[in-house]
Amino acid sequence: MESPKYQNERTLADAWADLKAHADAGIPLQPDAYRLAFADPEFLLRRETRGIRFQLEMLKPDLAQIEQGIENTVVVFGSARFSSLEDAQRTMEQARLDNDPAAITVAQRHLRNAHYYEQARAFGRIVATQCAAMPERERMYVCTGGGPGIMEAANRGAAEAGALTVGLNIALPHEQSGNPYLTPSLSFKFHYFALRKMHFMMRAKAMIAFPGGFGTLDELFEVITLVQTRKANAIPIILYGSEYWKRLLNLDVLVEEGAISPEDLNLFQYADDPQQTWDMIEAFYKT
Repeated sequence: MESPKYQNERTLADAWADLKAHADAGIPLQPDAYRLAFADPEFLLRRETRGIRFQLEMLKPDLAQIEQGIENTVVVFGSARFSSLEDAQRTMEQARLDNDPAAITVAQRHLRNAHYYEQARAFGRIVATQCAAMPERERMYVCTGGGPGIMEAANRGAAEAGALTVGLNIALPHEQSGNPYLTPSLSFKFHYFALRKMHFMMRAKAMIAFPGGFGTLDELFEVITLVQTRKANAIPIILYGSEYWKRLLNLDVLVEEGAISPEDLNLFQYADDPQQTWDMIEAFYKT
């Protein structure tokens, strides 16, 4: 006689097998009151079950990271549009072959910003190398938004040094997938920005913002606000590329107008070198 445990597991598996059979056969699902609730996509995607979907997006990446020993992360944000030096050079070569002035202008910008990709890659390698010698519970792992550009670079550097590397990707209207340097079992996809940002902070022991656009700014100010309001523990918040950030943000205006306190400007630092960035993280935790 089968054990109750096995019978239960088989019942759950059968419910999902039924859905897969419909998908494989190209048969559209119709509403079915008799279908098990957790195996009913139409039910799970209702507006009223949004809270359940929140819980699932919270739980799935958390359990997977716990199981693989990911306790601490160094979160790296930055532009998805910056390419490696090698790719930037290829883009320029093609633009010149095509004799396309507009494409050459774009290629020049790619070349100008490629050093950020290479420095993020170097930083990821430093994190992985330095943390490999740490006790397992203190070890930090590179975590990014899982996309291309700066995110790919940091994951790439860590992966090249043999470390596990985490990606928290987001489903967007345009097609996007995790970069090839993520550890497959640590490559997660989110629907909700809020849950994704919560996961960034849950294990973060440092946050490095490379030059980026609206997404990078959103994530940066989210972290600064959480630390400023003491909703999150203080961590090193480092703006990589001082020329870029000081040209983009004049935060002294906030102090002059009384919108923040002068000491709030101490919540973050600037860095311009991968090793300097790691040294800042180490110094933060030695004090």
